[in-house]
Amino acid sequence: MIHSKLKGMGVALITPFKEDETIDFDSLARLVEHQIKNGTDYLVVCGTTAETPTLTEAEKEEIKRFVVDINNGRLPIVYGIGGNNTKQIVEKVQHTDLTGIDAILSVTPYYNKPSQEGLYQHYAAIAAVSPVPLILYNVPGRTGVNMTAETTLRLANEFPAICAVKEASGNFSQIDDIIKNKPADFMVISGDDGITFPLITLGAVGVISVIGNAFPKEFSRMVRLALQGDYHNARNIHHRFTELIELLFVEGNPAGVKSMLAVMGFIHNKLRLPLVPNTIKTYEKIRQVLNRL
Repeated sequence: MIHSKLKGMGVALITPFKEDETIDFDSLARLVEHQIKNGTDYLVVCGTTAETPTLTEAEKEEIKRFVVDINNGRLPIVYGIGGNNTKQIVEKVQHTDLTGIDAILSVTPYYNKPSQEGLYQHYAAIAAVSPVPLILYNVPGRTGVNMTAETTLRLANEFPAICAVKEASGNFSQIDDIIKNKPADFMVISGDDGITFPLITLGAVGVISVIGNAFPKEFSRMVRLALQGDYHNARNIHHRFTELIELLFVEGNPAGVKSMLAVMGFIHNKLRLPLVPNTIKTYEKIRQVLNRL
């Protein structure tokens, strides 16, 4: 069941803030409706793009409940629970109300740079207690540690609760190794908008997208066409968004997509420190590209 739910384009929702840095739930509601009405396949709540490190535990819980209520069962929901203290994450998974949540997305431990055996044991401990399927999340550019194909495959083969990996290493050889050797029911999900098209041609099942916040209809269509084998039309959409995707990350995520959503009138262009909005120069480049689309 979870395999059909995670195929296609999931969107890593931003957290809109008001000028006083409180959460802008009205804008969040509009954004969720924008996703539901424009082809998004599932929602990802409290991931990297949500500025989760700057949210309190109470705020994360409030956002989760709000999105679950607004969604009202229309789309599957993935919830981010990750960190670098295994015992704490295990306890959080055990005690979090996961009503309305279809899967957990859990990033590799960061900063303390565990070995591959440490990564294996970390995820084994979470998988042992999780009441919902678990998605591994490998993003070495942020965490400082890369989970190898060998470790991912070891986890995929040994724990039925581990259903997928969100791969954002950018290492095609590593990702292809996982796709070639994975169990049949284990899914590889792109964690990078810019390489989603080629990864689908290799066998990935879709993407957890950032740009989908702003362009769910267009980007989900690209994913759908690629999954159907219509590479010509999918490639055209992919190329159409290449420049914009590059601008999204030039000054960090989610600064780029928040600039984009602000230009489109969805949100205030507000982030919480230590993240700051895009410079005027980048903001203007984004605006110019948007005007050409």
